[in-house]
Amino acid sequence: MEDFDFIEEPTSENKKQKYVLVSLIAATVVLAGALVYMWLQNSSTKDENSRLIAEYNLEKTLLTDEMMALKAELDTLHSDNTSLNSQLDSSRVEVQMLLDKITQTEATNRSKMRQYEKELGTLRDIMRSYVHQIDSLNDLNKKLTNEAAEARKAAATSRKQAEELTKTVETLTGKVSAGAMLKAYGLKAESFNKSDKATDRSSRVSYLVTSLTLGENDLAEKGPVMVYVRVKDPDGFLLVGETQRTFEYNGEMMSSSASREVDYQGAAVNMSIYLNDVAEYSKGIYTIEVYSDKALLGTTELMLR
Repeated sequence: MEDFDFIEEPTSENKKQKYVLVSLIAATVVLAGALVYMWLQNSSTKDENSRLIAEYNLEKTLLTDEMMALKAELDTLHSDNTSLNSQLDSSRVEVQMLLDKITQTEATNRSKMRQYEKELGTLRDIMRSYVHQIDSLNDLNKKLTNEAAEARKAAATSRKQAEELTKTVETLTGKVSAGAMLKAYGLKAESFNKSDKATDRSSRVSYLVTSLTLGENDLAEKGPVMVYVRVKDPDGFLLVGETQRTFEYNGEMMSSSASREVDYQGAAVNMSIYLNDVAEYSKGIYTIEVYSDKALLGTTELMLR
């Protein structure tokens, strides 16, 4: 008999194994595809985030540059108008504060950056109004300057007479003022102990007395007159007593050691001014200056040993 080859039919178990294998391969392929897709998506998201951050940083840099430019422009604006200068100073402070905020805020904080952009726009509008005001003031100043020049030109013909008249008045006024000025004589300073006896021993001195006479003067202003004494110790320090006051002399405020008010009616007045409440006196030369409300009446010295 002839031998026949028989093809073995796949069993049900083999079919099941092949099906499972195919399913695993398909699942692996799908999973691999999903992983690749997720990696590509993640890479794309990172690239997009990097692009956005770079864009936001650039916007922040540009905004900062605009603020710096606005600050520089404001620094160049000046006016002779006190009120306008005060407004300019206030705006410079606002610009600096906004610049600090921008610098300290993250570029990714979009709401804040949009807010700062609006504030920058408002400040820029305010600066334009300043420029307009300054230009208007400059035009007005030019107009007033021209008008003043015309006025000076119109008055040139009478200026010489006015100057001569002014000189005459000043001369007469000076003579009257000089004649009306109070003068003092007999100025002297003395030191006394607690028993009211004169002494030049510094360790025993209790108080100082400055005596003088206001001279007779019918042209002088009548009424109360304050007389101030300034006593400087040997080191140049001003001594201060219980009747110390401040007064003005040649436009400068000065402190006195002691003072006294007298009623001056044009006749000579003898007066003494006491300096009390000084803790101690040292050896050396003391300088005494006497002033009225309008003049230095005289100076003297006192030696203590």
